Amino acid sequence: MPKKSPQFHIPVLLGEVLHYLDPKRGESYLDLTAGYGGHAATVLERTGGRAVLVDRDAEAIAALQQRFGTRAQIVHSDFAAASEELVRSGEKFDMILADLGVSSPHLDDAERGFSISQNGSLDMRMDREQELSAQSIVNQWDEDELAALLKNYGQEPKAKAIARAIVAARPISSTTQLAAIVSRHWPGHSRVHPATRTFQALRIAVNDELGQLELTLPLWLELLSPGGRLALISFHSLEDRIVKQFLAEHSGDDYEADLELLTKHPITAQPDEIVTNPRARSAKLRAAAKIKTNRKE
Repeated sequence: MPKKSPQFHIPVLLGEVLHYLDPKRGESYLDLTAGYGGHAATVLERTGGRAVLVDRDAEAIAALQQRFGTRAQIVHSDFAAASEELVRSGEKFDMILADLGVSSPHLDDAERGFSISQNGSLDMRMDREQELSAQSIVNQWDEDELAALLKNYGQEPKAKAIARAIVAARPISSTTQLAAIVSRHWPGHSRVHPATRTFQALRIAVNDELGQLELTLPLWLELLSPGGRLALISFHSLEDRIVKQFLAEHSGDDYEADLELLTKHPITAQPDEIVTNPRARSAKLRAAAKIKTNRKE
């Protein structure tokens, strides 16, 4: 069966993102996980302004270049390095978006190693030029390191037993092989695949997802223009907790506040969106606006 074209990738929570970013003609836009441009295309239709689209994946970059051409500045980089460079350059943006999840084309491509249900190599690298992969973690880390990884990043209740089984089954080279090892520790039927937590933990570690997020949130605040809007979409509780704590620390009624919360609680997908885009089921959107006057002065 031919692969689904990235052009048909459905952006998650598109209507909600547009509501909170509230794009206006001529405003500038920074998309730090642009993927295949689903959110960006709709924002640019409304603004016609300057746009910087960032992604660490070479295939996504090629798709963005084909889709937008000279209408946007395309940056091949992880969002932490790109944000640092933009701050050094003194850039400011009216809107910033970060969709922190794995894109559907990644999940649909068995060769990338993100999919539990499709057989592929244990890769999981968003940037395929980096050395660390899921296969190297699974086959080289010791049992205690693996157990800590599964517990901390996957919130896996059976982390120790699964880590022991992984070490005993080495070498492990494919996604289905790993999924089968994990599944033996969770007999019975469940809507969620029993290896989901293990795959999540490996993906987070391979791509340093939480570390990059913690490092970069303060930079996004710095990159916002006065009155600018920030929208962040997370897909698991570890990411959402970091986002929630950061926004809470920088908002409030006192004179030290930098942000005004636009969402008191995370915004989730409506049932009709979940039907057409199951990936939206776990998506949580939080948004804030930068206070126009710097109250610290």
